[in-house]
Amino acid sequence: MREFIAGLSTFGAMAYILAVNPAIMATAGLDRHDMVMTTIAAAAFGTLLMALFANLPIALAPTMSSNIVFAQIVVVHMGIAPRVAFAAVFLSGLIFTLLSLTQWRQKIVLGFPEPIAHGIRFAIGAFIARIGMTTGGLAVPSHEGLTFGSLANASTQLVAAGLLATALLMRLRIPAAMLIVILALTVAGCFLHKPDGDVIMHLPARIVEWPTYPAHLLFPFDFGGLLTELPIILPILAYFFLSDFFDATGTMMAVTQQAQLAREDGRIVPGRAAFVSDGIASVVGATLGTCTVSAYLESLVGVEAGGRTGLSSVVVGVLFGLSAFFWPLITAIPAIATAPALMIVGLNMLAGLTSLPRKTTDDVLPPILMVLVTVMTGNFMVSLAFGLLLYTGLIIVTRRWQRLTPMLIGLDMVFSVFLILESQIQGR
Repeated sequence: MREFIAGLSTFGAMAYILAVNPAIMATAGLDRHDMVMTTIAAAAFGTLLMALFANLPIALAPTMSSNIVFAQIVVVHMGIAPRVAFAAVFLSGLIFTLLSLTQWRQKIVLGFPEPIAHGIRFAIGAFIARIGMTTGGLAVPSHEGLTFGSLANASTQLVAAGLLATALLMRLRIPAAMLIVILALTVAGCFLHKPDGDVIMHLPARIVEWPTYPAHLLFPFDFGGLLTELPIILPILAYFFLSDFFDATGTMMAVTQQAQLAREDGRIVPGRAAFVSDGIASVVGATLGTCTVSAYLESLVGVEAGGRTGLSSVVVGVLFGLSAFFWPLITAIPAIATAPALMIVGLNMLAGLTSLPRKTTDDVLPPILMVLVTVMTGNFMVSLAFGLLLYTGLIIVTRRWQRLTPMLIGLDMVFSVFLILESQIQGR
C-alpha cells in the first residue's frame, strides 16, 4: 500500500509533462496529438524499465531541458529537420548506454568542469523561463527586444495568476501543484475571451477516447542528414549526451540518497542497472518519436511518501499508460495553461545560482555569462560555447593546468567550430 501511494504521489507531481512536453515539441512543427502519445509511451516505457530492471523508485519521462533544445534551438533556430534531430537523440542515448556499461562513466564525471555543468543547468533554466514568459504573453516582442505584456489582456492575467498559484501551491508542498494549476487554467480559459472575442479554451467533443499511436513516428531517423549536418550537429550531440548524463547522475543520486538506498561512498545501488535503464529509455524514446528521456527529480515526492522499491515506479508507469485514454483533453490544453509550469521549472533550475562556489572567478563567471547570453539572445548553444571558452581562458591565465582536461580541450574545439559555422549561417 505504501508503494502504491508513493507511485500516485510521483505521478501527480510529474503529470504536468503530459501537457507541457507536447506543447513544446509542437513548436517544432510536430503534431500535438502525436506528441501526447509519444510522451506517454516514452514515459511509461522508461519508468517501467527503471522499475523492473533497476528496482528503484525513480520515474522517467522526456526531459524539460532536451525538449526545449530540440524544438526551439535545433529545429526552429538552426533549421535542422526533426528527423535529423531525432537521430541525434538516438545516437546520444546509445553512447550513454554503452558508456554506462564501462568504467568511463566515472571518468566523465571527474573530467567535466563543474562550473560548466552548473552553467548548463542555469542557462537552460533561464531559457525555459524565457519560453514560458513569451508563450504566456508576459513578455512580448518590441523594438527593444522584449517588453512586459498587457495586463488588460485576459490571457495575460490568467498566466500571471497561474504563476502565483503554482508558486504558492509548491511552497505548501502540494504534490500535483503544476498539474492542478494547468487544469484550473484550462477550465478558466473556457470562460475568458481573447482580444478577438473568441474564448481561450475550447473543450473537445470527447474527454476520453481510445488511443491511437502515430505509427509514422516509429524510427523517425534521418542518419544521412545527420552525417551531412555533422559539423553543426556535433555540439548538439554533445549537449544531448552531457545533459542526460549529468541530469541522470544528479537525479538518481538525490533520489537514492533520500530513500537511503545509496552506499556510504554515494554510489547508486545498483549503479550500472540504473544508468543503463536511463540510457535505453532515451534510445527507445527517440525510436518512438520524442526527445531525451531521463530520470525526474519529482521522484523525490514518491520517496517522501514511502517509496523504496521499483513497485512505486510500476504504479507510475501504469498511470502514464492509462493517461493515453485522455488524449483528447490533454491535446486541447492551451499553451498559456502550461506557461506558468515552464516558468516555475526554469526558476527552480536557476535557484542554484545562490549556491555557486565563490572561491575563484573561474568558478563563477562562466555560468553567469552563460545565463546572461541565454537571457539576452535566446541562444543557448552560443552561451555554452562562450562559457567553455571563458572557463578555458581563465584556467590558462591562472595556470591551473590540472583543470585543462582532454575533455575540456575537445569540447573547446567542437564549440569553436560551432561558433564559426553559426556566424556563417547568420551572415547569409
